[in-house]
Amino acid sequence: MKINNIGSSGINPYQKSLNKIDTSNQAGKQTDKVEISSKAKEMQQTSQVEKERQAKVDQLKIQVQNGQYTVDPKAVANSIINFYKQNNNQ
Repeated sequence: MKINNIGSSGINPYQKSLNKIDTSNQAGKQTDKVEISSKAKEMQQTSQVEKERQAKVDQLKIQVQNGQYTVDPKAVANSIINFYKQNNNQ
């Protein structure tokens, strides 16, 4: 006895639903968008103070690398004492 494929010759019943899902995904694709306000852009700009600080840091790095940087222990001790005096009064 021979049985022939009647009515379903090479048709995947799930293919139609997969096509619907694919087209709905393509139609619904959205991309993210970020907008930065002019005020935020202005805040991102480096100020003159930051440039001066960076120059000072670079100069200190060079001094440390060359072994020319020295620490004044009395100045450090005075700064620590002043810091604690100011914080105890508050």
